[in-house]
Amino acid sequence: MKSLRHPQRSPPTDDDEAIARSLAGDLDAYEVLVARYSVLAHRTAAMLGAADEAEDVVQEAFVKAYRNLTSFRCGAPFRPWLLRIVANETHNLTRSRGRRDKLAARLTEAVPPVGEGPEEAAVTTDRRARLLDAVRTLPERERETVVCRYLLQLSEAETAQVLDLPVGTVKSRTSRGLARLREEVARDLI
Repeated sequence: MKSLRHPQRSPPTDDDEAIARSLAGDLDAYEVLVARYSVLAHRTAAMLGAADEAEDVVQEAFVKAYRNLTSFRCGAPFRPWLLRIVANETHNLTRSRGRRDKLAARLTEAVPPVGEGPEEAAVTTDRRARLLDAVRTLPERERETVVCRYLLQLSEAETAQVLDLPVGTVKSRTSRGLARLREEVARDLI
């Protein structure tokens, strides 16, 4: 039986090489992609609403990505393609459990900037929590674009690809979402 592992080869240095080697049956090369994008995929799933089920969503997304690697357009960026699969899997999950409006953001603990005292760190943590609460109240369409653009730091083009939307729709939804957040923050300050 022929092994799909290639221990004598060095790990792929970029996504294109990893994809090509994965298509040739090199599972180690696909593991490089999984390692490279796992944290971002988990963060995306959690921020788009998967909450405690983010691990399941990400695992399913990586399996689907592997199965559909032959449909991946060579030379295109892998990250938005994968995150689109993660977003679709998350959407399927939230739709099936009937809790679309809930967003359970799981962010890593913020490390206070060097020189920031406990008081400043507490204020920063409180502000972040209030901002995430405000993001959770956004309508799903606006929330998805704001999360992709500002919390995941994707470009407009990458956000459009991840959410399967035209760039113009991403721009308008982001604009509406930011306007709602400004209103919410202004109300919070009163």
